[in-house]
Amino acid sequence: MDSKERFSSRVDQYVKYRPSYSDEVIQYLYETVGFRPESVIADVGAGTGIFTKLLLEQGSNVIAVEPNADMRQAAVEQLNGNPNFHAASGSAEETGLTDHSVDFIVCAQSFHWFDRTAAKAEFRRILKPGGKAVLIWNSRLTTGTPFLEGYDRLLRTYGIEYEKVGHKNISQDSLIPFFKDGGLHKAIFPLIQPLNFEQLSGRMSSSSYVPLPGHPNYEPLMKELQQLFDATEQNGQISFDYETEIYWGEI
Repeated sequence: MDSKERFSSRVDQYVKYRPSYSDEVIQYLYETVGFRPESVIADVGAGTGIFTKLLLEQGSNVIAVEPNADMRQAAVEQLNGNPNFHAASGSAEETGLTDHSVDFIVCAQSFHWFDRTAAKAEFRRILKPGGKAVLIWNSRLTTGTPFLEGYDRLLRTYGIEYEKVGHKNISQDSLIPFFKDGGLHKAIFPLIQPLNFEQLSGRMSSSSYVPLPGHPNYEPLMKELQQLFDATEQNGQISFDYETEIYWGEI
């Protein structure tokens, strides 16, 4: 499936069940990376606008660049009342933005889908001199608790192209060539998402590598997910744990 269309059937789950980002992450961007309320920021691969919303709350002007029409429409429906919000039908490789028009680029949970060579050229084109790109992932932890380890086993057993399309094949070393020599910076922040079973199953279904109803893997996956939840829940919830990874610098 074309990566730009992978989430068309998962927009509702994405909106309802994907985690946002912590206050510490936003604080880091504005106090350390250099974002300002007056900054013009391109959120490339903006999806349903989860990260766009956080930047708008800081007063910045944000252009949400998203090639998937369904996801882009979800962002528009939520954010169109904000005068600093702009939606663009474009991709990382062809944003449609004018030369040297943005102060910063953010890619939240999206960079692993890009053609890096084409995206690097496009980012250089649209960034103002001295502008920076910021790559962000809420990276799900796969070890540390029986739930996290069991959840990852389920994805490896029943997922579709899980090993191929997951962003965990992105490493700091693999990102170094995308940035100017010696210019890559990294920060990590913890994030915990407590979920009941309905939220957990919705969070699982928001991932593009998880089978949907009608696929032969769907029913056994959901049955085993329920069993895992029952075995590990505390007070009706499990802890879905992440590390928010931030990589940034000039391109």
